[in-house]
Amino acid sequence: MYLLIWNLLLLLVLSSIPSSAAEPGSTYSNPVLVETYEINRPKPAPYNGVLGIGDPTVISYKGIYYLYPTGDNHSYDVYLSDDLVHWTKGPKVYQNNETGVWAPDVFSSPDDKMFYLYYTVNGRVGVASSDRPDRIFRDLGSLINNAIDAHLFRDDDGSYYLYYARYPEFAIFVQPMESTIKKKGKPIELISPSEAWEMKDRPVIEAPWMIKHRGRYYLLYSGGSADSEYYAMGYATAPRPTGPFTKFRGNPFIRKSNGIFGPGHASIIRDKAGKLWMVYHQQKDRTRGWNRIICIDPIWFDRKGLLHGKASRGIPLPAPVMNREIKKAGPGAN
Repeated sequence: MYLLIWNLLLLLVLSSIPSSAAEPGSTYSNPVLVETYEINRPKPAPYNGVLGIGDPTVISYKGIYYLYPTGDNHSYDVYLSDDLVHWTKGPKVYQNNETGVWAPDVFSSPDDKMFYLYYTVNGRVGVASSDRPDRIFRDLGSLINNAIDAHLFRDDDGSYYLYYARYPEFAIFVQPMESTIKKKGKPIELISPSEAWEMKDRPVIEAPWMIKHRGRYYLLYSGGSADSEYYAMGYATAPRPTGPFTKFRGNPFIRKSNGIFGPGHASIIRDKAGKLWMVYHQQKDRTRGWNRIICIDPIWFDRKGLLHGKASRGIPLPAPVMNREIKKAGPGAN
């Protein structure tokens, strides 16, 4: 009964969402999604008492985008959109009695038509599954200890790789996978903090996301303190999904600027015209803390294979195109 009611409400909500972003010449401006939680911290608290949603991952299913962010530190909610601009809050899809429920990654499997949630809970990565992207995900158990920010990548040959940041030293590793839920072999270290921007306040690189472009592998990541205005994004490239990876000399390619604070932790998806978009968070202002907002901006490859993008805030820009088939940016992205 609950599911039937939810599906009816979903149809009503989506039918009422403005579709102007799908029309030629339409615009959007950041942020596209703002939601906050009041957090009661013991005094003296090092940060403000507002926790904003961040660390978004986005998938598409039957013409709808599903966004899963870090939320109240105990659970994940899902947000729905038909244009990447207008979002409606859906049901809670995962809950845990522990804290540190962060940075979800959701993978839509073409092999078994199931959805897999790679969660972070209290410094470990686990996996849960569901037959729909907006239903409760059933916990299948832990995969990796001392890890955060998992991201599953499926290569063109059907092989799976689970990328994550090892915690608390914040180096990025990849775990080859036999399947979506079973590990194969040992993890491989790919990159670690080495550049000045990655070591602002403390050495941190995290939030891996993989794109394949013209046979080359692009590992996006974020660096610097995630609770600061200096959080930023870089990338590294390799001939294979297991490396060796070389960091782009122009990192960070997404960074703070006038009115932009702490842009980072992106997932990448296409609009219906095939254009790549990063869905990521910014800090609301330069105040130290976790008051984050969800933003979208395009990224693109030039003829030399270099990746480009720029964070925006509060200015109208051309909106995603929504008149063709949605495709997640993964293998073969260009």
